[in-house]
Amino acid sequence: FRFDGQCTVFAPHLGGPCYRCMFPEPPPPGMVPSCAEGGVLGVLPGVIGVLQAIEAIKLIMGIGESLMGRLVHFDALKLKFREFKLRRDPKCPVCGDHPTITDLVDYEQFCGIPQAHAAEKEEALVPTLGALELKAKFERGDKFVLLDVREDFERDICRIEGSRFIPLGQLPSRMSELDSADEIVLQCKSGVRSARALKLLSEAGFGKLLNLECGI
Repeated sequence: FRFDGQCTVFAPHLGGPCYRCMFPEPPPPGMVPSCAEGGVLGVLPGVIGVLQAIEAIKLIMGIGESLMGRLVHFDALKLKFREFKLRRDPKCPVCGDHPTITDLVDYEQFCGIPQAHAAEKEEALVPTLGALELKAKFERGDKFVLLDVREDFERDICRIEGSRFIPLGQLPSRMSELDSADEIVLQCKSGVRSARALKLLSEAGFGKLLNLECGI
């Protein structure tokens, strides 16, 4: 995630903790950012991937000391490795002394993904316009505000000239910078975050709102 990575070995059959020991409950639906929202330093997965490969080879060959019971955290910005101890939870419902989960579970239901799908369907109902329609509005000289709700690093990569910039996370506290009388076209990378922004503005009393379909 961004500039951080983690690596460990979950091998409860060898006496170590399992993934559920470390994360007993999933985060609420929508709490974990998508790749577009969070991002990751492009070379970081290479570092973590090499560590994973080393651990896999050691397990296959039965040599060395694995990361079972230990978690390595890598901070790319500081180029530092930190190690944390992981302990098996004797009350873990999967690998504990008296497990209550012995079969595969419906993880979409467990993690609340159906609710997330429902939210996506709701976002699909927002008023939209396509790229060609937006181009036509520019060419006609229509008066409107094009609001970019992406993150700073995304805007550094590419942007539409003339657009205003308020990241989605800052929008609730910066709505006063916008005029509710203006027509506002919202834009992000793929159209999902801008649809959420449209909903926030609509609930705040803004009426002339359109979402750029499929984003930039």
